[in-house]
Amino acid sequence: MALEFKLPELGENIEQAEIVKIMVSVGDKIEPDQIILEIETDKATVEVPAEFSGIVKEVKAKDGETIKIGDVVFTYEAKSEKAKVKSEKRKDIKVEPEIKKSDDVSISEMTSSNEKIEVDASNKSGIIEFKMPELGENIDSAQIVKVLVKQGDKIEKDQIIFEIETDKATVEVPSEISGIVKEVKTKEGDNVKIGSTVLLIETNDKILENKIKEKIVQPEVQRKTDESKKIITPSPRMEIREVPKRKEFAKKIAPASPTVRRFAREIGIDINEVNGTGPGGRISIEDVKRFSKLLNEKIKTGSGGIALGIKREKLPDFTKWGNIKKEPMTNIRKKTAEHLSYAWSTIPHVTQFDKADITELEKIRKQFSPKAEAIGGKLTVTAILMKVVASAMKVFPQFNSSINMDTKEIIYKEYFNIGIAVDTEQGLIVPVVKNVDKKNILQLTKDLTDISVKARNKKVTIQEMQGGCFSISNLGGIGGTSFTPIVNSPEVAILGVSRGSYEPVYINKEFVPRMMLPLSLSYDHRIIDGADAARFLRWIVTALEQPFLLSLEG
Repeated sequence: MALEFKLPELGENIEQAEIVKIMVSVGDKIEPDQIILEIETDKATVEVPAEFSGIVKEVKAKDGETIKIGDVVFTYEAKSEKAKVKSEKRKDIKVEPEIKKSDDVSISEMTSSNEKIEVDASNKSGIIEFKMPELGENIDSAQIVKVLVKQGDKIEKDQIIFEIETDKATVEVPSEISGIVKEVKTKEGDNVKIGSTVLLIETNDKILENKIKEKIVQPEVQRKTDESKKIITPSPRMEIREVPKRKEFAKKIAPASPTVRRFAREIGIDINEVNGTGPGGRISIEDVKRFSKLLNEKIKTGSGGIALGIKREKLPDFTKWGNIKKEPMTNIRKKTAEHLSYAWSTIPHVTQFDKADITELEKIRKQFSPKAEAIGGKLTVTAILMKVVASAMKVFPQFNSSINMDTKEIIYKEYFNIGIAVDTEQGLIVPVVKNVDKKNILQLTKDLTDISVKARNKKVTIQEMQGGCFSISNLGGIGGTSFTPIVNSPEVAILGVSRGSYEPVYINKEFVPRMMLPLSLSYDHRIIDGADAARFLRWIVTALEQPFLLSLEG
């Protein structure tokens, strides 16, 4: 008697799955634990093993088809009565995928789970692919600035093998293993996607063993040990592999079927931005259409948060008037241009100006400069301002916030990280000093010196560029009397500092020379009113003129 193999239940709220590949055909002999089906749900790619032995009689589904839970995939002739009983009980089996992520393993390195994985625990060498690692949120490629190894080179663990440039910073990439370079698959100037193979390395490191173990995620794992070899065998249940990371999955796993996801991709909609109206927030095709219509309406009206409706003017042919030279923009310059254009277009900017009398502060700064130099720092006005600004943000919490216009919410932060604009040969970058409120000024001088040096030497990491609450841009070392800095979105304010100079100030019925420091505060007028900005800047000025205010109110 022919038995039916039905698509089993795959977890809560999963009603259907897409057939990625049917791995058997009519007449095939099936054995227990053989992978017979590969399917994709809205949560994971799942390989389905057989729990019976028999011969396939008829295949009722095909690759690419979406079928519901309980639908018949194929029929088969079982070898034994025991297998028939087991088949009848399959409908009671539920698989609850628990997908684990490993930060150390590139998703593109995930090993196919329909076969046993052998890891040689002895010192037998193997060739592995070194792939471009993940570098941070929303970064999907990087430019190779310098290849520091060549074919035949012996490399050690933690040795720097590449220097790359993303749209945020220049990063050095270390090797996680030691070995010999067998092939270099990229060259300087190439733009390489995350997960792409850049090197082939022959290695003896046992790190291979650990890495491969982390690549497979499954509900149960049986291990058999045979002297020098460890064999990892899938359990006789389903094995779950993490879905290759796609751009639309970057923020969350949206509750939508593969069909809906495909439809969203085809019309250019990020499925994670769509609000579902179905049970448990499940997203339907109608939800995607509704979201797309709303987005188009925003684009037409210019309310989508981007400066729309402005026609880009075509550049003239500059060669009419003389010789020209063209240079491609660096990734950092491109990202700066895009980010600041976005910030300027979406944030209604207002800039407030004031001056602080730092005559007495300058005397104190020079007096205590040797203490800062003794610990490897430099006591600058910027370091002092970091402490002052962090204290001011506690008094005026709206300056330590971000605004979400989609949900009409204000997000207040309870940490105080300050970004410092650094002028480098590659362009402007803004590394972030963390937990400024918890450090004294001497500690901040050391942190500021270290991160500025790293930025100029292209050693700053992606993590050191993220998490800022407020930014400071000091152009005093170059000159100028004032400027209007652009708010570094999603922050809501930035303080610009110009060069201090002696000016005549009328005190006690006479003019006396005082060192005056020009300050410019640009802010997001959607959340900060002009009166609050004036009070905030006045607080900073007063704290610079009367440092005791830091202890009194900060």
